[in-house]
Amino acid sequence: MRRLPLLIVLLLVLTACAAIGTRGQFDTLFGPAQPTRFDEPRPPAANDVSYTQTIQPILDKRCVVCHACYDAPCQLKTTSWEGIARGASKMRVYDAARLLSAEPSRLYVDADKASQWRDKDFFPMLNEQAAQTPEANRTAGLMHRLLALKQQHPLPAGGTAPADLDVSNIDRAQTCPAGPQIDEYEKRNPQGGMPFGLPGLPGAEHQTLSRWLEQGAPAEAERPPSALALQRVVQWERLFNGDSRKEQLFARYAYEHLFLAHLYFDDDDSKERRYFKLLRSSTPPGQPVAEIAARRPVDDPGVARVYYRLVPERESIVAKTHMPYSLSAARMARWRSLFLAPAYTVDRLPGYSAEAAANPFKTFQQLPVAARYAFMLDEAEFTIMGFIKGPVCRGQMALDVIDDRFWVFFQDPSNANDEALASLLAGESDMLRLPTGSSNVGVLAPWLRYAEREKAYLETKSQALARGVNAGAKLDLSMLWDGEGRNPNAALTVLRHFDSATVVKGLVGEQPPKTAWVIGYPLLERIHYLLVALYDVYGNVGHQLNSRLYMDFMRMEGEFNFLIFLPQAQRETVRDGWYRGDSESTRQQVYGGPARLDADTSIRYRTADAKTELLGLLQRRMAPLAGAQFPGLQHERDAALRGQLQRLAAVRGASLSWANESSVLAVEAPGQPTRWFSLLRDTGHNSISYFLREKAQLRPDENTLTVVPGVLGSYPNAFYRVQARELPAFTEALGRLASETDYAAFSERFAVRRTDPGFWAFSDALHTAYAREQPLAAGILDYNRLENR
Repeated sequence: MRRLPLLIVLLLVLTACAAIGTRGQFDTLFGPAQPTRFDEPRPPAANDVSYTQTIQPILDKRCVVCHACYDAPCQLKTTSWEGIARGASKMRVYDAARLLSAEPSRLYVDADKASQWRDKDFFPMLNEQAAQTPEANRTAGLMHRLLALKQQHPLPAGGTAPADLDVSNIDRAQTCPAGPQIDEYEKRNPQGGMPFGLPGLPGAEHQTLSRWLEQGAPAEAERPPSALALQRVVQWERLFNGDSRKEQLFARYAYEHLFLAHLYFDDDDSKERRYFKLLRSSTPPGQPVAEIAARRPVDDPGVARVYYRLVPERESIVAKTHMPYSLSAARMARWRSLFLAPAYTVDRLPGYSAEAAANPFKTFQQLPVAARYAFMLDEAEFTIMGFIKGPVCRGQMALDVIDDRFWVFFQDPSNANDEALASLLAGESDMLRLPTGSSNVGVLAPWLRYAEREKAYLETKSQALARGVNAGAKLDLSMLWDGEGRNPNAALTVLRHFDSATVVKGLVGEQPPKTAWVIGYPLLERIHYLLVALYDVYGNVGHQLNSRLYMDFMRMEGEFNFLIFLPQAQRETVRDGWYRGDSESTRQQVYGGPARLDADTSIRYRTADAKTELLGLLQRRMAPLAGAQFPGLQHERDAALRGQLQRLAAVRGASLSWANESSVLAVEAPGQPTRWFSLLRDTGHNSISYFLREKAQLRPDENTLTVVPGVLGSYPNAFYRVQARELPAFTEALGRLASETDYAAFSERFAVRRTDPGFWAFSDALHTAYAREQPLAAGILDYNRLENR
């Protein structure tokens, strides 16, 4: 045993020597490393390639499609010059097994300069050696080496990519060579150049990007916002930084709901829309922003006074995190009328303890409940989008808690309901405390404790609901918000794509979904705080697991709120159809146990299938609002194409199990512009309440296909291209899939695979159409989930 410390010391010495040895190869060739070399970009010389006008557009089209956000391979972000200068890391952000929370590594937040990232174990992708010559920039610059490797060893022109290129799933093993490790990487992985698992850059683009890297990666200063945008920043920062306690509490509430938003000014019609982010600063308006780098927006800022500042978004806009939110004169007036004009008193400002963070109902109890609900309801798609596009929504473990397609409606924010709700929350807010107040959380004991709190809350809520019905409240459609006849946020569709998801305005799908949710203020607020404001992507396994397990309760409550509009005699039957094979206790958690209502609906149904009839009634009620974003196929003007698409959408059953979750279909016809459609598989399940046992609950015979005009979803699994005359053959082949061999033949005939020589041309055309058809919502798509079949 006495020899063990000596062995440990020897191992550490050998490891250190190895690290010095690998760095020494570059040091010998090009002089010692200079980590501060890219702390600031070198302004381009007269003959240098322009980063803003030439390089970033190439990166957006070829590199950002994989290297963006928290799940960028090796944490290399190509969404900005600073992301490239930061470099890469061997550490993962998403790690569902870590026992203790990790140190955050957020670009622009947790370090300001490239040299500071070196202290956080990020290694350079650009040449940081003393020699600043084209040869040194090529040899010691890993980005150049990886791009050149792909040119030297291109993918085969057709078929599938080589099997030794692991693109199987988002949790695949990553190889992140640092420094001279690139030599061994090139020998072992000749097909592993960049773009990884995709065709190399077109010749002209590769030459341009290589020349820029040889020049030392110069870059211009950032373009400032327009004069009008700067004027609007001053006006909005004045609103967010009032001195009264009422203004400060409102500003904190707004920030904790908008910190993920891409804010824009609706009257700024400059050539290119600029987005802004709202952040916390220790400095007031008029002074340089000093961002408070807390882990989460609810954490203690560590300063006596927080200021809320607007700063330009500095990275490329990617679809998977893009959450646009307009700031307008009408919005400002609306918020003033909700939060600042009413006569109420804020006699103290809440603190930032973990207990306070876990309970937004206590933190903001001095703000009117009606104002809080209206704030979220006005932009309900954005509110739900925080769960869909925030860091929590990544991977199967986070998403097997929801069905593949369901509709979402909202309780009407009537004054009577608001007053009853305020009284209920004042007495029961301790029951609504969430289990993610800290980044380091246990697993079983906290979940059991919060399960008891949820049970107590449901019992209290059921009693309050019963009292309202007994007092004359009617269980009919008037209890559901209709958007005042003009707000399309009143009806949403959520679509799950196995390990990603999408939310859109309107009721998407040719047929009604299996399930639906009705959401009221307490549920909407808890969804936001549990999965957005309180979620720490760097948290430990307990923090992440409790978020997932508690979301089961959120789903069940939304389903209960829908079930009560059905005849009392049918509620349990419908519930059991959603939870086939589940225990009685699980089914009663949805309806019949602590959550129950012994009163019948006031809706007069005409058929025996009340659920389908209710969804039809809601479709007609929301018709003036729904469908504008993604209209149903019945609105397709080309009658022949409409018929073919409807036949495609009618494909059902086990054949779809051999296809994929989310794909893009390009339909071409001579002399006509290409038409783009999204094909989304709705996977059948017996139940979705089984954690990590989803495969056993699949019902392939219940698979359906949703066909939507345009691009829907951020992570396509496959691209297909067909001539309009081939659509019948495409539909027939899809409906006959019965094996992996069948799908390989289908893909060979119709897919634009990773190896297709025309892949990048197809990708460019897709992004151009996406931006044209959805100019506000569009962003760069993510190709990390593209199949190789």
